Formats: sequence, structure tokens, C-alpha cells
Amino acid sequence: MKIVRYESVPANEPAVGVVVGDAMYPLPVTSVGVLLALGRAELNALLANAIAGTPAEPLPSRLLPPIDGRTEVWASGVTYTRSRTARMEESQDADIYDRVYNAARPELFFKAPSWRVITDGDDVWQRNDSALNVPEPELALVVNADAEIVGLLAANDMSSRSIEGENPLYLPQAKVYDRSCVISNGIVVIPGGEVGSHEIVLRIDRGGGTVFSGTANSSQLHRTPESLVADLYSQLEFPEGAVLSTGTGIVPDLEFVLEDGDVVVIDIEGVGSIRNVVRTATPKTRAFA
Repeated sequence: MKIVRYESVPANEPAVGVVVGDAMYPLPVTSVGVLLALGRAELNALLANAIAGTPAEPLPSRLLPPIDGRTEVWASGVTYTRSRTARMEESQDADIYDRVYNAARPELFFKAPSWRVITDGDDVWQRNDSALNVPEPELALVVNADAEIVGLLAANDMSSRSIEGENPLYLPQAKVYDRSCVISNGIVVIPGGEVGSHEIVLRIDRGGGTVFSGTANSSQLHRTPESLVADLYSQLEFPEGAVLSTGTGIVPDLEFVLEDGDVVVIDIEGVGSIRNVVRTATPKTRAFA
């Protein structure tokens, strides 16, 4: 069962539905943010009532990113051993990554507002001012306003390795830019909140062949999903919920260079897939008085 956003016909505006198999059931809400403002039990009841009492419709041909409104995307860092090793290799301040891996407090950072998020089939951007850019395949948690995990997504936390490696204080520039946050096009609902373990696969294709592939499993997370949510929500309110990406366990070698036109494919078992063509961002020119 997945929650989706789509462009309704003939209203030509975003609508929300729940997908079961090959059927979609429209939901009586104006946004996904409204759903994430509900408690888990209330959300489960609303979805069950829609499936039982609403005529099914065919699946839309085009699905939109499944978050909107005031929902934010946050991300975790250095939550897998491989991520710690890679960050230490690329950084001039390697010990900070070793310290945060073992610290009580995790690395958490803001990634994107809902309106900046893209989904499967959209072009993903790499920064033009970074020599090394990589996709970061991650299991993402969908969390409601009450800090309950209600769903899962596949995510790509695009990262500029050379920028963060030059100085860890540059992390916001390495992580936060246009078209750098990708999530799968449907929220997989977990009615009881059980995250489980999921195989994560990354493949990068170029010119008809594969130039990188790697696998990880979310069971290799150094921290529990629940503890990451608790830290994120400890000093923040999210009235329309949040998406929390849990970090990556797949990182290409430091010599790997992502190229314009590469195709990034991320598949997370039981959660979703995203496929995006890489484009190099062009600098934006602003005229200031």
C-alpha cells in the first residue's frame, strides 16, 4: 500500500491517493501534509475507509513527489561503517567523522523543503563547482507530526564530495542545492511502524554499460531508525511531518567521477526504485541593486 500524489484530471492540480496493487483510491484530503498531521491510528483508519468505500481508478501515468506543504526532508550522516570510512578518506579533518560515528549524538542536517524535492524520472543535478559528486542511496523514514514512523521511501541524497572534503563546514553547500534531493514516487505505508531490514542497490550506467554498482542492507545501520527520529524531533516540531533519510552504506571509491548523462538507479527492496539522469547544474546569475 502506497500513498501517492498525482495530477488530477480534469482539475489539473495535485491530488492524493492510496495505491493497492494496480488500483488507486482517491483520498478526501488536499495534501499529503494533511495525512502526516494525523496520528498513526487515524491515518490507518482513513486509508482503510478509502479503500473500502471509494471506487478504484487506474494508476496515473505520472506521479509527483509524494510530499508537499510544510513537510521537510532531513538527512543523517555517518550512520554506516562504509560512510565513515569514505568521509575520512576524502576529508582533511578525518577524525571528526570517526568521532560522530561513535558519539551519542548523530549527524543530522536539513536537506530540502518539499517544493525542492524531485522523484523518479526527473533529472538530478550535480554541482558544476565540485570535481567529485556522488549519489547516496538511502532508506528514508516518513514520520508524522507525533514522531511516529508511518512510511518508507527510497532516497538519493546527492553529495559534492570535494566540497565537503575541503572543509566539513561546507556541508550545507555540498548537500543542499537545486534538484539534489530525490525520493521515490510513493510512500510505502507501514501501519504498525515496523521499519524492518531492506536490501539497497545502487547502479550507475554510462553509455549503455554499468560503471559502478554496490549493495548494502539497512540492517547495517549503526543507529536505530527510532533513535534518529527521536534526536530529530527532540527540539523541533513538524506539524506536517518530516522525511528523515537514514544515511548511506554505499559509496564509490574516491577516484570515481560522476559524469553528465550518467543514469543513477536506486532500488530498495520492498520500498521503491528511482531512476534519474545526471545533469550538471549551470551557475545562476543574479543581478543585485
